[in-house]
Parts: sequence; C-alpha cells; structure tokens
Amino acid sequence: MAVLMCGSMFTGCSSETDAVEEEEETEVQTLTVADEEYYKRFYDDGISINVYNWGEYISDGSDEGTLNVNAEFTKLTGIKVNYTNYATNEELYAKLKGGGASYDIIIPSDYMISRMIKEEMILPLDMNNIPNYKYIGEAYKNQAFDPENEYSVPYFWGTVGIIYDTTLIEEENIDWDILWNEDYADRILMFDNPRDAFAIAELRLGYSLNTEDEKELEAAAELLKEQKKVVQAYVMDEIFDKMGAGEALIAPYYAGDAVTLMAEYEDLGFVIPESGTNLFIDGICIPKGAKQKEAAEMYINFLCEPDIAYSNTYYVGYSTPNTAAYEMLDEETKNDGISYLPDEYLMSNTTVFRNLSDEANQKMQDLWTELKSTQDQTKNKWIVPVFMLACVILSITILIMRYIKKKKDIF
Repeated sequence: MAVLMCGSMFTGCSSETDAVEEEEETEVQTLTVADEEYYKRFYDDGISINVYNWGEYISDGSDEGTLNVNAEFTKLTGIKVNYTNYATNEELYAKLKGGGASYDIIIPSDYMISRMIKEEMILPLDMNNIPNYKYIGEAYKNQAFDPENEYSVPYFWGTVGIIYDTTLIEEENIDWDILWNEDYADRILMFDNPRDAFAIAELRLGYSLNTEDEKELEAAAELLKEQKKVVQAYVMDEIFDKMGAGEALIAPYYAGDAVTLMAEYEDLGFVIPESGTNLFIDGICIPKGAKQKEAAEMYINFLCEPDIAYSNTYYVGYSTPNTAAYEMLDEETKNDGISYLPDEYLMSNTTVFRNLSDEANQKMQDLWTELKSTQDQTKNKWIVPVFMLACVILSITILIMRYIKKKKDIF
C-alpha cells in the first residue's frame, strides 16, 4: 500500500545562529496486489491492448512519488498498453462509430455508455475476470445507464461547477446565471459539447437535465444563443490553460479538474451552484470488436486495485468510487466540499444524465450545430476587423492631412 517516506533532519551553520530545516514528508506510492498469479496468465504471450481514455485521466508517474499505472501494468502482466486520448464523449462515439480504429478499453460517461449499450457498441463483461469489482461502492452500481452492471465498471465520478478568478469576481452565491453576465463579456468560457452546454441552460430554466421535450430543448438553445455575445470561446481541455493564464475570468468546469487547477493557481475559486448540477459517472468498458477481451478485463481489474485507484484519484483529482482507495485519502480531501459533497446535496441537487432518445439526441445536435455555425457572428468577433478598419481609415486620414500641409507649404 502507499507509504510515507520522511526526509531527514539536518542542521546548517551561520555566523550568528543555527538554522534547522523542518522535516518534510514526501508520499511515495507503492503497489501491492493480493493475487499476483492472476496477472501472469498472458505474461509471455507478447500481446498488447489499445486503451482510449480522456486526457490527463490516469496517473502517469510524472508527479514525484506517484505510480505510472500503464507501466506498472506492463511490468506485472507483460501486456503492452497502447494509450491514446479523446476530448469529449461525442468524439469517442464518432471514432468508434466510424470504425476507423480498434480499441480494447474505453472510458465513456454514463449517458454515452447507455447509448452504446443500446446500439450494441460495447460488450458484456465477465465479472469472474474482475474480482476487484468488490471494491466498487454500492452507490455507484445499478445506475440507470447500466442497471444490471453488465457493461461497465465505475472509474471516476464528479460534478460540474463554476471556476472563477477571485481577484476580479467578488460576487456571493455564484450560480449559473453568471455565465450570461455582460460585465464579464468576452472573458467567459463555455463547454464545447452539446450535452454539458444544454444542461447548464436547462438548469437555468428549471428543466430536467434529461428532458426530451422539443420546446424545452429549443428554449435551452435560445438561452445559449443569448449567451454567445459574452462568450470568448467554446472549449474543453483548453479551460485549464486559459483560466491558468488569466485569459478568461470564469468558466464551467469539472470538479476534479478544478481541484488540480486551483492547486496550481491560488487566485482561482470554484463553486458548485446551489440550484443544482450534473453528477457524472465515467465507466470502464470494452467496445465491440476488441481483440483482447480477457486481457482488457485484466486491465479493468488492475484499475480497481486499491493502490492503483488511489494513485489515479490522487493524480487526477476526480472522485473515486473505490471504497478501499477512498479510505486511503486524507481527511482534508474527504471534506473539501468539492471532490466529496454532502450526501444531502448529492441526493437533492444532482442529476445523472440518461441517454436520450434518438430523436432528442438529433434535435439537440441540430440545435447545437446551428448555434455553433453562427458563432463568428457575435459582436465580440467583430472587434478585430472593426479595429483594423479604423486603423486603415486613420492611416488614410493622416496621408491626406500630410498632402494638404505639403500643398500649403508649396503655395
């Protein structure tokens, strides 16, 4: 299990007084598995698995003392991991639907898992090959997107909130309406995927996050169109860089990413609106057409090892559904009010996305495409061309004035 290694005490001398350095603790994560033999089945077979995951969503050993999960898996099993990333559920879906690539492991969100089950895009799991499923908390099982726990194993969960610059935004009781506030025009970021963007509009309008009512979807789209005039950009992973660099003041953000960002930039704050939010669960699945299903199930089992689940949640910042890994967390993390919210709030103020009907999905996508296609028509997008036109007019004016002055000097 993870252990603590302590730095030594040492004394330095000066001409006046002795200075004593404080003892520092550096966490060094280690890996212990209960059944090492389980992982040796394919050790000498020279096989590999293709894993398709979100960016920055697994411990890669880049932080001092942390585990490189994929490297540890290869060392233990002899199975090579080919690892690539995607940015949105829709990107993942399109890649698989297009049939241009073959993967053994994918990690979609709840509503996309449901959609893929319906379209027979993922395979049932053999839980006999995943004994560490016993560590998954009951609260994350039997969810509507996979009611019989046949197709997915929960990997991370979290909520959506608002990250903002505390030095320039001092508002109290921040809620979703701040993302429409004209005082922050052209300094607001918005999610670049329809399901998350529509959810925020639906929360403002008091609709269900799983509404399929055409009128309600259209009303949400109209609200998002109103927002366009204050939006600097529609982004996903770029939120981290833009907020960190001070290029934007406020953005919707996933709680796990917010924890990581705030640790790096102390002037940023994060709030989960009292009016409610989306609670998401990302699950590990095996897509149809996987070439190494048993090896993929071994990989899923490995991700459920307490030391590995702990290393992942420590590095990524998202909330773990693994009960053994949760017990390894420090009390500050368990009670930070971001990663792990009070049960009362989770029960009363959060909604898990369900997969919508084909008709509702298409309606939302059409509305989103229409909204994005006119993105460049917002008034903020005219600032640069208007400025350049003004510069041209000013230059011409100066030339004319110089010409007139020259004529006067001649005569």
